[in-house]
Amino acid sequence: MTARPIMVQGTMSNVGKSILCAGLCRIFAQDGYRVRPFKSQNMALNSAVTADGRELGRAQAMQAEAAGVAADVRMNPVLLKPETDRGSQVIVRGLPRATMQATDYFAFKHELVDEVRACYDELAAESDIIVIEGAGSPAEINLRHDDFVNMGMAHMVGAPVILAGDVDPGGVFAQLYGTLQLFDKADRSMVKAMIVNKFRGDVNILMPGITQLERLCGMPVLGVVPMMHMDLDDEDSLSSRLAARGQGAGTLDVAVIRLPRLSNFTDFNELDRHPLVGVRYVREAAELGRPDLVIIPGTKSTMADLSFLRQQGLDVCIRRLAEQGTLVMGVCGGYQMLGERLYDPAGVEGGGEAAGLGLLPTTTTFADEKSLVAGSGRLSIDAGGDCCSIDGLDLIGYEIHMGATELCAGATDQGRVTTSDGRVVGHVSGNVLGTYLHGFFDAPGIVEAFVRLLMERRGLAYAPVQAEPREAYRQRQYDLLAEGLRQALDIQKVYEILEAGA
Repeated sequence: MTARPIMVQGTMSNVGKSILCAGLCRIFAQDGYRVRPFKSQNMALNSAVTADGRELGRAQAMQAEAAGVAADVRMNPVLLKPETDRGSQVIVRGLPRATMQATDYFAFKHELVDEVRACYDELAAESDIIVIEGAGSPAEINLRHDDFVNMGMAHMVGAPVILAGDVDPGGVFAQLYGTLQLFDKADRSMVKAMIVNKFRGDVNILMPGITQLERLCGMPVLGVVPMMHMDLDDEDSLSSRLAARGQGAGTLDVAVIRLPRLSNFTDFNELDRHPLVGVRYVREAAELGRPDLVIIPGTKSTMADLSFLRQQGLDVCIRRLAEQGTLVMGVCGGYQMLGERLYDPAGVEGGGEAAGLGLLPTTTTFADEKSLVAGSGRLSIDAGGDCCSIDGLDLIGYEIHMGATELCAGATDQGRVTTSDGRVVGHVSGNVLGTYLHGFFDAPGIVEAFVRLLMERRGLAYAPVQAEPREAYRQRQYDLLAEGLRQALDIQKVYEILEAGA
């Protein structure tokens, strides 16, 4: 039996499509259906790696978790990872296909339609319901030709559409009405209902407008979803997590450098969840201060973002803090920056070479081949020093990088960070730690070990916090999301739309 599809589109980016789709996935799964998420094309630097070492958008991995199934690249057949303002790496079925400028991609993308349809059909054959997420706004009339992400996708598989608008910034009635007015008759016929999302306040004040909107648009509003502060993985740079927060949010101050092409910032969600830790994102040298831990995160463009560090004077500040004993950590691209030098002979990041921050005795050479590894193991740090307290802990994580990092000639290998299967995943030198592992903080015990280390360095008494296990916590978030949507939306009407189809 082929699955029945239902699609959530939004009036613009960041209206909450990903979270709404995750909530629907959870509801359908709770109700006993085999459900899969799907987004034909995603543009995001926040990605995940599947068990077989392929890459998909973080939002679809999160939605799969909500549905109770393993992440699968068929859920996001095309992933665009921006490298510059005009160019992106094009990933198809989880593997890099090419790097293209925007104009080249728009000329090429029609060639991907058959692969998108094949991925959808394969998932549909294994499912009862497919929850499809649109991208950006479906009313970008300049992009309607050859579209296979929004209305093009809806027509392709006969998916009825629910249109969501974001009331939080204001103008939600104009968003919804204006979007529908820009559709042609065929596209408008695919839309069966609307949702008002992210509402704060007394919903009764909104109801006269809802009534008038339904009359103007000729379709129902399924409900008004309140602003729900779920702790779920965000998709991209529009996340509210990246807003700088003031010091004092926790006993321990963790400063993450907000790089222009920051990727996989969800690496630090578990740190931020600890009651003694305050995580803030820093873009300027004046914001950095004297944190307990500085983290240079992953990036899609290491060389360009290293140049950004220098332009902002952050490189000098980070080196000075390291010299004064502050713990400094780099993840993936941040790890590459911590080394002595970076080389790009193949032009993967524009070519040339650059000096690193000189805090680790390593060099990185970029190459065309992408490392995509997911797995777990036991952390082993050869050298002692500040990070020895995390030696021997179990870990989980994944690698997504284009480049190999090696020790400088003559440097000791006593600072290697390895896993139980023998992979070298980083290096330690005193109070500086670099690792290729995204998800480094997700394993049980890692965050608590860092908190203990940082507290001891501050001369503060440490007592373990009995935190809810990560997996149980995440499952509870999905259940809370589903409960919130059941209360806010007419779920019976959602099922009727699903049954009736397009």
